[in-house]
Amino acid sequence: MAVEITLAVVLAAILDRTVRELPSRIHPVALFGSLVGRADREWARPRLAGVGMALALPVLPTAVAFGIVSVAVALHPLLGVLATGTVLFTTTSLQMLLEEAAGVIEASATDPAAARERLPALAGRDPADLSPALLRSAAVESASENLADGLVAPLLAFALLAPVSIALGAAAAAWLKAVNTLDSMLGYPSKPHGWASARLDDLVMWVPARLSALLLSAAALSPDPVLTARRWRGETASPNSGWPMATAAGALQVRLEKPDAYVLNELASLPTTEQARRGVALVGRAGLLAYALAALPGVIAWLF
Repeated sequence: MAVEITLAVVLAAILDRTVRELPSRIHPVALFGSLVGRADREWARPRLAGVGMALALPVLPTAVAFGIVSVAVALHPLLGVLATGTVLFTTTSLQMLLEEAAGVIEASATDPAAARERLPALAGRDPADLSPALLRSAAVESASENLADGLVAPLLAFALLAPVSIALGAAAAAWLKAVNTLDSMLGYPSKPHGWASARLDDLVMWVPARLSALLLSAAALSPDPVLTARRWRGETASPNSGWPMATAAGALQVRLEKPDAYVLNELASLPTTEQARRGVALVGRAGLLAYALAALPGVIAWLF
């Protein structure tokens, strides 16, 4: 079991680096999003319907992941590794995140209009009036925030249950990704049926967000960023997203700002192109640490 856990995480990291993302027509997260889209409508009792969606909808991808890995393991341990690594690959993302953030940053210096066109794929804000510096800030913010829900959270869920069963670990990663997807699609004040999904996401992301802050600080080779993040992390509306973003602001010694929403490290200046590049590199190093951390239970079990 120990070797299988480590190999599955390594396979997921390799696929993320080489394949990056599956086409949306076959990507499990995109298919789940289509299912959520059908439930995203007016409800006579929105809060009750929202609770039902938050509890029931993630069960489907969880069951599918568990079933696929269980069958694969029963056929051959190597098939189990391949299936588990593929599930982890489809529930995590790092390389595409880094590339999208880097693309916005590079375009902000030479073609701000192009950067504004690219930003909506990375960050949920209106880019029309954003200056090049604010575009770079958005890219760094999104990269650090999505490190938590796009990589650390599903890897952590897998690492916690995989020592019991890699099928359970894969199922946990799929469940957590489904909860994140529900929140990203429904968790807005304008959608009362998304209230339960947003609160559930707040709950499950409590640990991953803070772990991501620690990983960013470790990647910066200093405890200072995560320590200073405590002063600013409460500026965001989310109880979790402020941690990785504020840690990135501290590590880079820059101001990160979403107009009319929050300012992190307000005494500093908005990031230059070079500082923003360093921010993307920082997230990349923290992501590699996350993969290593997820593989650690398997290594420990193998050693002892």
